[in-house]
Amino acid sequence: MAIHMAKTIKEERLRWVLPIASKEMKLKDVAKLCPHGKRSLERWLALYKQGGEEALEPKSTEPKTQPKETPIWKKEMVIEIQKQTKKCALKIHWQLEKEGILIHERTIGKILKDENLVRKYRVKRIKYKYIKAERKTGELIEIDVKYVPGHLRGKRYYQYTAIDTASKWRHLEVYDEQTNFHSILFLQKIISIFPHKIQSIKTDNGSIFTNFYTSMTKRSDMTVKTIHALDQFCAKHNIIHYLIDPGKPAQNGTVERSHREDQEKFYEQNKFKSFSELQMKLKLWNNYYNDLEHCGLNCKTPNEFLRNYQLINPPNVCA
Repeated sequence: MAIHMAKTIKEERLRWVLPIASKEMKLKDVAKLCPHGKRSLERWLALYKQGGEEALEPKSTEPKTQPKETPIWKKEMVIEIQKQTKKCALKIHWQLEKEGILIHERTIGKILKDENLVRKYRVKRIKYKYIKAERKTGELIEIDVKYVPGHLRGKRYYQYTAIDTASKWRHLEVYDEQTNFHSILFLQKIISIFPHKIQSIKTDNGSIFTNFYTSMTKRSDMTVKTIHALDQFCAKHNIIHYLIDPGKPAQNGTVERSHREDQEKFYEQNKFKSFSELQMKLKLWNNYYNDLEHCGLNCKTPNEFLRNYQLINPPNVCA
């Protein structure tokens, strides 16, 4: 005679309840053989009589509601803000706090995680402890160029970006070419609108910024024959021009991170019919960015940081 072994919890409970329900055995006799307690048998029998076999299916003991559970309307608001703005949990917390709605940033992070709205990294990042050196505004401006995705009326455009590493304030301009002339034109624009003296800039090694790594302009000892037009302009305005190491864009990380924001939250969300429309929308996006709270600025926006900095350190007038 083959003995059927229970494969599920439901079958195991049914195995002990059926003899009692069919009155083949008494409950007290089954309790002597059953490895489970008498009270469990009584409870299973009551469930079986009330709902049949399906009632013996194990159910979660987790409470259906929590007394401190976040209301559904708050959860929906968090999800809607994240989908529209792609903000992180801390920035959403700051935005709702200004609107008088208090939700802890960890609670917001859990809501986003449950909805699969958090960024998934392929490789677990190693966390290093850095000693953060506080810079003054204008002490270092990172400058780089980003290709505007696609073509507009069959023509490619280029986005010049400058970002202050201290205040995270930035400015964007779009040109139809990337040349030495446009690099100088862009830096002139930054000098005219930035409220503090620019002490130094940092760029990559592209030919529009330097000719140090251009083979036709260097000797065997890596000495540059001619001075690049941008370096001449910087020397005239007492601005130091730093270059990152070749092949290491992370050394220009602030502007590179800014470009990722542009790609994900601006270019992937907008379409442009003309160059003027691109310029207009880019200006609105840049204004929005400068009025957006930054985690690295402790809930301040770049514009707020600059205003507070100016109260303590009045801007210097360029010679």
